[in-house]
Amino acid sequence: MAQQPYDHNRDERGAVLLLSLLVFTAVGMAIIASLLLFEVVQVETSFAREQSGQAKGLADACAEEALQQISDSTSFSGSGTLTLGEGTCAYTITNLGGSNREIEAVGTVDTIVRKVLISIDTINPSINVTSWQEVADF
Repeated sequence: MAQQPYDHNRDERGAVLLLSLLVFTAVGMAIIASLLLFEVVQVETSFAREQSGQAKGLADACAEEALQQISDSTSFSGSGTLTLGEGTCAYTITNLGGSNREIEAVGTVDTIVRKVLISIDTINPSINVTSWQEVADF
């Protein structure tokens, strides 16, 4: 039986095929890792958005509680806190003279903080809110 001549091209094709497989595998793994990282960021963003909405709801709840305090006692000024669900809120009522009042309300969920500032110009016979706005800071 005669020995077949050694085919260098076959070895080169095998090396190219192996190198191509390694490159395609690396690219595939990079794509998968990027997609997973993107999904993690999306979940974290969604969670932070949910907490932000809860914190805003808490700030509004404390503002409503402050309005109730003023309704119950028109001379009331001071502060209070509430714990609702997974967060807390605090409010401060400031008497600005006459029927003018200002309410600062803060809702907090985990590290997310939302703030609401309310202005009132009349408390008798009913409370008149002239401004209710979310603010960055008081």
